[in-house]
Amino acid sequence: MTPARPSDPYPDISWWGWGDPAQIPTLGADVRRLLADALGVTGGDATESPALAAVRLPPLRLATGAARELASIVGSDNALTDDESRIRHTRGKSTPDLLRLRAGDATGAPDLVLLPGSHDEVLELLALCTHLRVAVVPFGGGTSVVGGLEPSAESFAGLVALDTSRMNALLALDERSRTATLEPGLRGPQAEALLAERGYTLGHHPQSFEYATLGGFAAAGSSGQASSGYGRFDRLVLALEVATPVGTLSLGRAPASAAGPDLRQLILGSEGTLGVITALTLQVRPIPRARIYEGWRFSSFSEGVSALRTLAQDGPLPTVLRLSDEAETVLNLARPEQLARSTREGGCLAIVGYEGAAEEVAARRDAATRVLDSAGVGPDLGAGEAWERDRYRGPYLRDALLGAGALAETIETVSFWSSLQRVYETVRTALSDSLTAQGTPPVILCHVSHVYPAGASLYYTVGCAQLEDPVTQWRTAKRAASDAILQAGASISHHHGVGIDHRAWFEREVGELAVNVLRSAKAVLDPAGILNPGILIDAR
Repeated sequence: MTPARPSDPYPDISWWGWGDPAQIPTLGADVRRLLADALGVTGGDATESPALAAVRLPPLRLATGAARELASIVGSDNALTDDESRIRHTRGKSTPDLLRLRAGDATGAPDLVLLPGSHDEVLELLALCTHLRVAVVPFGGGTSVVGGLEPSAESFAGLVALDTSRMNALLALDERSRTATLEPGLRGPQAEALLAERGYTLGHHPQSFEYATLGGFAAAGSSGQASSGYGRFDRLVLALEVATPVGTLSLGRAPASAAGPDLRQLILGSEGTLGVITALTLQVRPIPRARIYEGWRFSSFSEGVSALRTLAQDGPLPTVLRLSDEAETVLNLARPEQLARSTREGGCLAIVGYEGAAEEVAARRDAATRVLDSAGVGPDLGAGEAWERDRYRGPYLRDALLGAGALAETIETVSFWSSLQRVYETVRTALSDSLTAQGTPPVILCHVSHVYPAGASLYYTVGCAQLEDPVTQWRTAKRAASDAILQAGASISHHHGVGIDHRAWFEREVGELAVNVLRSAKAVLDPAGILNPGILIDAR
């Protein structure tokens, strides 16, 4: 087929916030009062954009001749050195990332932003960067929240951001096998629009869906909100084409194979340290004809967890299945208008969704309802529809809270069902103790975000007043939470990746021998160490 490309342009998202600045909510009087009473936050409703001109950029280190050579590969129009392009490609979208940029700190900004248009151009760029000893940070949507776009490039001759946004085509669609081959720079909505024209969907909708790219989903180990029905993104990946500094990796010739270890898994989750994904063959499904999302109430978090475990292990498994704890249910920040009702009713709110053919959805819903009805307090009318409407609003609320003087950030983990309650309590305690000791007692919310037969993911949202140095404030709390995660026997990340923020705990989790295996793979695929140095594993 002739490659199909999206009709909408790649968006210029906020450089100091999550996405479209127009989507940042104005904090109402009830929310401001809650911030003041519960957290001692008394700042205003600051949503105006900081001045781009006030951002301090580091001087260019890349030699003019080297920049000219690199630009010749992609064309001068696709080699950017202006201040705004450099700032927009600086770090990711974690709270510390945004706080530093808002304060005018663009340390680590790339010297040059390159936008290749093909696999061959990426190969040529990586070969030349190896020759010139220039570090490369692969850049998709820029939505990393774990320091995955902050390489240790000081020992190199410069740093370039390799932006994949021009590589945005649907290359092939195999309707008999129900697979699609797509380029890595497609954002979630772009990919869905191209597939929808042919009647298909990926069904992958993480909270970063609007801005993250397919290449980023694969490189960071993404999991979507409908993972119970569609699976994690790595389960959708059937084949990969990867450009490395020493050549091309073409991985995946069949849906399953016993021809040695599955080397696709070496690239999935590698965060741009071993190569640049230039094409992905993904499993697609027909667009569901029926979609139903509903809310269910449980009297306690433990009772809700028990019901979710029953569905995950014994079925029927809904497409969407998530459970808020008591605190998240009460605050329900995505639906502040429901604050009074949530406070009155209490308990825990689960969101349960079904997608598919109408008859199949009806049958699965009926069977799941019998399980939920026997365990829960009852349905919460309107909660499912509100969740679907607001499912991408969380990061925008964070932008508003940061502007108002609150510190707001998230952390997630995953464990087996047998230890889930212990992990839940241990991490909550670590976060609370750390922030309270700093003089900023927090509010901590949590929900079960993804379920499996053997376990589930816990996703925490933390809010408190900002100190004078909020970056150090959060990093102190996150260290305590990360220690608690490993001590409780859980994993340091379920779907955010490792980056630099989790690297020390990742090394403790998997052990030195496993890290050395990754170092060996990097030594073969990237012998000069130019690709995202310091991300995932140390830069030595």
